[in-house]
Amino acid sequence: MQARAHAAWQAGQAHARRGAWEEAARSFESAARQSPKDPVIALNLARALMAQRRCDEAAEVAARAYNLNPRDPITCAYTAHCLMEGKRFRDAARCLQSLPEDMERGFDYWATLARALQLSHQPKEAIDAHLQALALDLTNANAHYQLGLCFNELVMKTEATQCFETALAMGAGPHELGIRALLAYFARDACHWSGATRALEELHLTLRQTPADAALATAPFAHVTLQDDPADLLKATRMLSRHVAQRARPLPPRASDWRPDGRRLRVGYLSADFHQHATCILMAEMLEQHDRARFEVTLYSHGKDDGTAMRRRIEGACEHFVDLRHSTDREAAERIRADGCDLLIDLKGYTAHNRFAIFAWRPAPVSASFLGFPGTTGADFVDYFIGDPVVTPLAHQPFYSEQIAQMPVCYQPNDRQRALPEPPARAEEGLPEGALVLAGFNQPYKISPEVFDTWCALLVELPQAVLWLLDWNEQARANLEREAAARGVDPTRIVWARRKLPAQHMARMQLADLFLDTWPCNAHTTASDALWAGVPVVTFAGRTFASRVAASLNHAVGLPELVCDDAAHYARTVVELAGDPARRAALRQRLVAARTGSPLFDSRRFTRDFEALLLRMMQRHVEGLPAAALPALQA
Repeated sequence: MQARAHAAWQAGQAHARRGAWEEAARSFESAARQSPKDPVIALNLARALMAQRRCDEAAEVAARAYNLNPRDPITCAYTAHCLMEGKRFRDAARCLQSLPEDMERGFDYWATLARALQLSHQPKEAIDAHLQALALDLTNANAHYQLGLCFNELVMKTEATQCFETALAMGAGPHELGIRALLAYFARDACHWSGATRALEELHLTLRQTPADAALATAPFAHVTLQDDPADLLKATRMLSRHVAQRARPLPPRASDWRPDGRRLRVGYLSADFHQHATCILMAEMLEQHDRARFEVTLYSHGKDDGTAMRRRIEGACEHFVDLRHSTDREAAERIRADGCDLLIDLKGYTAHNRFAIFAWRPAPVSASFLGFPGTTGADFVDYFIGDPVVTPLAHQPFYSEQIAQMPVCYQPNDRQRALPEPPARAEEGLPEGALVLAGFNQPYKISPEVFDTWCALLVELPQAVLWLLDWNEQARANLEREAAARGVDPTRIVWARRKLPAQHMARMQLADLFLDTWPCNAHTTASDALWAGVPVVTFAGRTFASRVAASLNHAVGLPELVCDDAAHYARTVVELAGDPARRAALRQRLVAARTGSPLFDSRRFTRDFEALLLRMMQRHVEGLPAAALPALQA
């Protein structure tokens, strides 16, 4: 190493020891200019850049060090680490795979490669790498956990369950809560109710035993869909939001310079689902209806382009469409900040492929959670949760970390351009011509034992009825048929509907006489589908957002009488409607009229109400007031 390079390198080391990473990077850069072929200097520079979260620059410098010494597994591993931190997972996998074949590969190598492949959506290849890692350390609980996640991605639930149980047996540590939640969810998704009950009991016990101020990677989707305890959900989401926030360094606070009589309000929506997805099925027309004279709308997308007509429609529904797929959380936050976004709205929460951590960087002065996740995020860095008087009564505020902001009628947008083709003949769907068709088109994880008890009791009491369910997976179908027989119901009275494209599904939905809702997690988009198709939805409201959605929809569409107080009331309502064809016909006519006459399907009205709510949020901000509950204004 040249003398000047050595001096600069030593200065960089001194800066690094005291955590002065900017100065360290400048010194290492100086050393690298003097000695450009020294891999040690390059590696130190990469380390200093990574400490500042300058991931792409760090990866480039680390790769230069690796190219200078391609047989060095440490440099290879650090280059992959930089790429992983920059969410360049495919590049990280390629880097690791470029290590010469004769080089020794240890557990860390295989575990990192497996994770890179896993995060780049190559689960089959990731499984092979995880197995290589486990061959070197069979007792590593995290490797079993990650292997289970890969099997889950391939819809191999049984194998995933076995991996999770092995991880728990070996001591899953900080992953325990998340694993127990996934086990409960998988068992319910297969309608394996004894397993689900046991897993839920263990989940609740573990949650109660975990300190309230913990920061852990939980799985809130199981808490929000499988049980009706808002306090449990809040505790689980608070833990996860703290875990998410640990790696974020909030950007410097920025007050919005927006004023009601000034420029347009800049609103951003963040999601992975700007394609053919339930979120866009609901909100496409709302986005199109935004008042461009008062609102400048940007969609921040971190999901795939599926090439569908819906994707093109959504791209055309906004002023700016920004692809953040290859940006780190920090880079995404900085882009949103640079765009001058005043109010950023999350459409994912803790659902699959979320980038909720972007919010922890606080890229916008005001933030809100809307539509994607049916419950509180537990995050101190989200200001508002958008609901309505039914799904989020102000009395429920203690169970929300955000401030409740109520729409005047219903929180859920809808699209009058939604398809509604002519229905097929009943015979085409395997439905008996003269039967009373009771549709339960929810995914199987929503079918609890209590729900199925009620449904089977209805089938016993209504011999002319059939139960019409989605054929979602083979395990659920076999288990439900067995459970029906155990309850005295001939399994042939369950008619299975195979998956179809949205337009075909909407066409056949019209063949149902009634839609039977589930609890504690209601139908959400599916309930709107049923109402749009003219099918009355019988539901009852529980204690959480997820268990009150269909009630909100029924109120908005003018059928509050179909919202029941409990399971007995629910069953009684179905029996009464089953015996009264004239009333069913009248309800159907009211729903047909509601397509053009009810607030639920009035996208223009919804958008104006939504915009008014956003303006109320911003008004508080520009007045220097903290976020506060915003009750619904008179509809």
